[in-house]
Amino acid sequence: MRLRPGPFTLRVLTQDVLLALFVTVMQVQGTVALAAARGTEQRPLTDLGCLGFTLLVVGGLVVGVRRVWPVAVFVTAALASLVYYALEFPDGYGWLGLMVSLYTLAAYGDGRRSLAIAGVGTAVLATGWLYAAADVQPREAIGWVFFRIGVAVMSTALGESVRSRRVIAADAQERAERAERTREEEARARVDAERLRIAREVHDTVAHAIAIINVQSGVTAHVLDKRPEQAREALQTIAQTSSRTLQEMRAILGVLRGDDDDPVPHSSLEQIDDLTAEARAAGLDVTLEVTSPAAPLPSAVDSAAYRILQESITNIIRHTGPTRVTVAVNPAIDHLEIRVTDQGRAGSDRTPVTRPPADRKPGRGILGMRERCQLLGGELNAEPTPAGGFEVTARLPLAPTGPRF
Repeated sequence: MRLRPGPFTLRVLTQDVLLALFVTVMQVQGTVALAAARGTEQRPLTDLGCLGFTLLVVGGLVVGVRRVWPVAVFVTAALASLVYYALEFPDGYGWLGLMVSLYTLAAYGDGRRSLAIAGVGTAVLATGWLYAAADVQPREAIGWVFFRIGVAVMSTALGESVRSRRVIAADAQERAERAERTREEEARARVDAERLRIAREVHDTVAHAIAIINVQSGVTAHVLDKRPEQAREALQTIAQTSSRTLQEMRAILGVLRGDDDDPVPHSSLEQIDDLTAEARAAGLDVTLEVTSPAAPLPSAVDSAAYRILQESITNIIRHTGPTRVTVAVNPAIDHLEIRVTDQGRAGSDRTPVTRPPADRKPGRGILGMRERCQLLGGELNAEPTPAGGFEVTARLPLAPTGPRF
């Protein structure tokens, strides 16, 4: 642990030099004036080669570097004072520089150590002063010794008070800055989370709609001339899908614009019949195995479950094509289990969802489903089946426990 000097700038140094000159003049001029007024028989300041003047000047000028070396300044001023009074030079204002150094030591120190140095130094000074004044005449003059001791204690206390206030202010500033950084980090985290949520909603909505439209447009092009009625049904499916998707996208964009008039539609397992109808229209042979829950599902679980089913079916439409699909929804006491299994491409090797063609970047479908599960504290498993198909299994807690990593 070391003492912390004050800020060392040209302006501060100039102020301290001016203070040192003022203290030096006050010590010398005040002591000379008081000695002349009292007329007591004490050793003159010019004795021992003007040692008295030298000690007064040293004790004053050393204040000029008080904030650079506070301990050294205090020790120098204390030694000058002890020697001065031990040699019985005239009492006066020779203690001003010492009191300034005591204040500086406490104000710019580190608390415990600086106070310990100031306390020990004051005790040594008090002992030396009292010893030097043991035979002072008249006896009333010893009151100046107790006055110097009292001023030394008050200088130390004042410096400690200033230091404590500075520390409190610095701590408060640091807490305020830390709180501000925390608020900014939390705000960024909320923005990132909301952006990720909206990205997942846009992905699930658009990817499913595009997959349905792509299949139906292919059907339309194939049967337009031979079976116009079937082509008309495919076009109607395209129109309905695109209309619903545009509505959902308008609501999502309304959230981004801050428009609260059109809330985002809530996805729910209640829409599973519409989802399977679209899947059948896209050529999938869907078998539903849905068990109704004993109690309404939490909205977060209900929405996540629907989106996982939607993304799983979309992946089958995009990567497999017409095939048999089994969709199972089984609510338990504390969790909801979802399973989507397809039989793969008939008569050909299936390209796994997790292995897109080399000329296309990997999709984020399975990643998005896994993120939805993790946000609720659930688990998701997506892997090929031994029969050549693909199976997605999700387990969602009915009491969300938060993300697990």
